[in-house]
Amino acid sequence: MSASDRAVGFGSEGYQLAFCIANRPPIDDYPHLNLLKPLVPGELDHIVGNTSNHWRKVFNVYAKFLMTLGDAPVQQWGSWQEYRDRRLLQADCREALLFSPPDTEKAEAIHIVAGKTYAAALGLNNLVWLDAHFAVDASRRLIVCPYLDYRQLSNERIERLAELVRQLRQQEPV
Repeated sequence: MSASDRAVGFGSEGYQLAFCIANRPPIDDYPHLNLLKPLVPGELDHIVGNTSNHWRKVFNVYAKFLMTLGDAPVQQWGSWQEYRDRRLLQADCREALLFSPPDTEKAEAIHIVAGKTYAAALGLNNLVWLDAHFAVDASRRLIVCPYLDYRQLSNERIERLAELVRQLRQQEPV
């Protein structure tokens, strides 16, 4: 992402972790969103209530992943459901859901591209495929993982993804 490009999606400008996905909620102004916007209380419910089951799965899997990762700000909520409903992607959170390509120049952040197809469409180079599901570019703090869906990003794979993020966090940003 060049300096003239902007991060587009949901979450906080100060994010330290972002999932990048190829699609957006097909309601309201989201298809034309051109900035990074924190969700407001109730907005996630509005999206889920007015779109397909797909978006419920995306938000559920994201929240489950964050709880599995074990960061203190998420853990204080007690359950991934409570975090999802009361804090996910809102102002001052530490995460984002990007509809734009990963900003690999944001050295303090880890970007996770959801889906091999999207990763291929982005033309990501220097990926090291660890297995059929995960790839890493450690120098750019980038991970490719299965899409945020229960069948593709199962609990076992969520655990694996959390471990990959922990490993990248131990490395100094380049």
